[in-house]
Amino acid sequence: MKHSGKHTQPNPLASELNLCSGGRSRGGCINVCLVYPNHYQTGMSSLGFQTVYRLLNETAGIVCERAFLPERLELEELQRSGRPLLSLEGKRPLADFDVIAFSTSFEPDYINIPLILNLARIPLHSAQRSERHSLVIAGGAAFFINPEPVADFIDIVCIGEGEELIPALAAALNSTTVDNRHEMLQQLAQQPGFYIPAFYTPLYQAGTFAGYEVAENIPPQIKRVCPSLEVHPPAQSVILTEHTEFGDMFLVEVSRGCPRGCRFCSSGFIYAPFRQQPYENLVAAVDEGLQHRRKIGLVGAAVSDYRDIGKLCRHIVDKGGKVSVSSLRIDRIDDQMLDSLIASGHKTIALAPEGGSQRMRDVIRKNLTEEQILSACDRLISRNILNLKLYFIIGLPTETMADLEEMIRLVKAIRERVIEKAKANRRLGEIILSVNPFIPKPFTPFQWCGMETLPSLEKKVKFLENSLRSLSNVGIKVESLKGCYLQALLSRGDRRCAALLEEMAKGSNLKKSAKLYEMDTDAMSGRDIPLDAPLPWDIIDTAGKGQLRLEYERAFS
Repeated sequence: MKHSGKHTQPNPLASELNLCSGGRSRGGCINVCLVYPNHYQTGMSSLGFQTVYRLLNETAGIVCERAFLPERLELEELQRSGRPLLSLEGKRPLADFDVIAFSTSFEPDYINIPLILNLARIPLHSAQRSERHSLVIAGGAAFFINPEPVADFIDIVCIGEGEELIPALAAALNSTTVDNRHEMLQQLAQQPGFYIPAFYTPLYQAGTFAGYEVAENIPPQIKRVCPSLEVHPPAQSVILTEHTEFGDMFLVEVSRGCPRGCRFCSSGFIYAPFRQQPYENLVAAVDEGLQHRRKIGLVGAAVSDYRDIGKLCRHIVDKGGKVSVSSLRIDRIDDQMLDSLIASGHKTIALAPEGGSQRMRDVIRKNLTEEQILSACDRLISRNILNLKLYFIIGLPTETMADLEEMIRLVKAIRERVIEKAKANRRLGEIILSVNPFIPKPFTPFQWCGMETLPSLEKKVKFLENSLRSLSNVGIKVESLKGCYLQALLSRGDRRCAALLEEMAKGSNLKKSAKLYEMDTDAMSGRDIPLDAPLPWDIIDTAGKGQLRLEYERAFS
């Protein structure tokens, strides 16, 4: 994996405002190092990571520090000198902590887990570690979608959300009735939300995953833990620093999950049911945030679907603040929210048609018509929002070049509207297409569909670029196809991927690593899986397989 040449801040703590109570000032029995397996700027931009940090430090008996993947120059120096990776707060070697806890939402960060364990001077595989070694725990959305590519490295995988899992974990770690680690792991394995990979042995037939052999008295599946948000305070920024992607914002989570059920997207299934924070709780969080930052970033997979979104945005603006959201749901553009975004100085609004043609939007269950898309653009343009960002997915199951031609026609129709408005105010807006390849995700109706081959995707990207080149105010940004290929591999992979990750942690690339272990990564990422075949992530009881299969069949009927 390539690393940037930038330095981290010489002392990131000096530029942080830490709003988290407890932890170091209170003392504790269990010392935890919470690790984000990417650089400081990326990790501290994650609201999930900050929330877990707060939950750990507010839990009795736990003290939590942080660690991150070093920037390139520091990483090279550590590898050259043999010095261990240190925690951010106490400058302690990671191996000195009772627990090392990885938190991440994105599968590509799996690559850095063996790298960080090597830097920490901790045996890579859980089977190689004894009770004198740190306990290695992992959690976050990536881990409860499919933890199998890194399962061999982890002692405990948390399947679900931290508000309820962390207190249960702390109780187990602090238990005076457990004399040894193996017994503690056996007891945790009986509880919802805790996956102990060592108790589940993967089976293979003719080079294909065939299920698990489960240890005696261990549940065959791990039930995902999904707490009610009404009894927990909103996830919000607890450490503020300018050295993050959202350095000028105070982030507040308004909802969790998504009520839409798009067939390619895991958020609506792994976080089901869709849950919303009470308005009063969000107002309290916003009012606290406005004491530290003028801009409030509203977070959620379906921010526009929050029941009081317009009212909340109006409250922020009335308090002298500004509102920021990542994108708007096309059929849920609330006038109060839109006015608040404009009052906050937004010059660009992001919309997500995702399917380029009506046929593709129907296949993915987007439930959007072209009329709705154009109407939403008209509403934005009428308010002089002339810069639009449009998210599209290419390589979706059954997609043809005719669907891409329809995408181009739709973009041209939107462009005509922008130009017509631009003539009146003599300001030409810009339309940016953000194009991403389809990546099959576990716990979605399209989990059985393979990713399109890279040569085919490259051909489609070139077609789009050539078709848009003559349009002066239209640009296109395409996600790295090779990066998406790796993500698809890790999204669908099984424990055999651990060998690839271990080799890549030494500096090898994916192609060389796959050749070394004679692994067909094209088949892992690109094959269509039979509907009755065992899946590596079947070990997790998250979404009803029968319902996913029904939606799969409806998509292609």
